[in-house]
Amino acid sequence: MSYVRTFLPWIIFAVLPSSQRQWAALAGLVVAVAVIAQQRRAGAGFDALIIELGSAAFFAALAVIAFADPHSGVHDYSAALSSATLAVIAGVSLLIGKPFTLGIAKRTTPREVWGLGPFIRTNVIITAVWTAAFAVTAAVLAVIAHAGNAHSTPAMLIQIAGFVVPMVFTIRYVAAVQARAGAR
Repeated sequence: MSYVRTFLPWIIFAVLPSSQRQWAALAGLVVAVAVIAQQRRAGAGFDALIIELGSAAFFAALAVIAFADPHSGVHDYSAALSSATLAVIAGVSLLIGKPFTLGIAKRTTPREVWGLGPFIRTNVIITAVWTAAFAVTAAVLAVIAHAGNAHSTPAMLIQIAGFVVPMVFTIRYVAAVQARAGAR
């Protein structure tokens, strides 16, 4: 559930009609801000809200562009840009030693585990997979947009796969790590 909440602004943005991209961007911004506010009230620190904060910044910028120039070339590349933005956010979180999945994992993991090497290593691997998935998705969506098919069914399916594949990996990898730890 934590991943769904984290990526809810992106899901909302992806499912709203592309003809209403400015409203989709605004909806993404509103949802991102609401998620941040809700999580802060629940006690989450800003370090646990890396994707959410990046999401709010992205959707704020996209909404400004979309309302200022509804026919901007950004419109056709918005799906690719959103995946690229997520890749950058996730990649930077790795580079600064604060994998974004760490904040999500801490919500359901006992505090005494947070500083342990296997917990941190698991989150580095998971964040790296999410980063790669976002980067590949962005590249494929950019090629599709360049070919003039930005709002096609294949583009939508690739965008969905860009979230589903790393989510399935995360679930399976965590289960495997926990099974190995339980066997010890």
